[in-house]
Amino acid sequence: MKLYGYWRSSCSYRARIALHLKGVPFEYIPVHLVKDGGEQFRDDYRAKNPMAQVPTLVVEEGGVTHELGQSLAIIEWLEERYPEPRLLPADSFLRARTRQLAETINAGIQPFQNLSVLKLVKTELGGDEQAFARRFIEKGLAAFQALAEPVQGRFSVGDTPTVADACLVPQLFAARRFGVDVTTFPSLVRIEEQCASLPAFQAAHPDKQIDAVVGGSGA
Repeated sequence: MKLYGYWRSSCSYRARIALHLKGVPFEYIPVHLVKDGGEQFRDDYRAKNPMAQVPTLVVEEGGVTHELGQSLAIIEWLEERYPEPRLLPADSFLRARTRQLAETINAGIQPFQNLSVLKLVKTELGGDEQAFARRFIEKGLAAFQALAEPVQGRFSVGDTPTVADACLVPQLFAARRFGVDVTTFPSLVRIEEQCASLPAFQAAHPDKQIDAVVGGSGA
């Protein structure tokens, strides 16, 4: 199994968390989002992921190569293929709430902090791309905190990590990059601290990846 990603891509980070939580061995293959105009735009990578985005999970099974893009689709496949430990609760309402929390970040925040969108805001619209991203990050995190409050325990939904946490932790990492004061979301920071104590989250951290540029200015 191979995961193509970028060290501080939030979506790649989510997929790494899920793989490590499931204990699934994989080879990590870096795709630099800026170098040479963006390695994600190369023909060989586009053949794997026509959206030219990261991550892409490549799985060889029964002589067939499967190429999966979109982090939540990858996580859903992992949940079905490797059902333990669960990343979605057994209870139908809590399972739906977990997905809602994940989508609050995936659909409500991520598109507005995407590298290509911020480039458009800056170069074609003449806007402040950092302020633009912060607006949506703060709104989304506030909504996540409110939605999680009735169901959270040690983690976003109950006392075990779920896909909601796999989305939250990378989003808080990104929020700090954009200058968001995450201390204004105290319950989310507490959840993050619980996640940080787990080896799976530690192994998935951007700074632990082979393409990491600690303190660098990558995408």
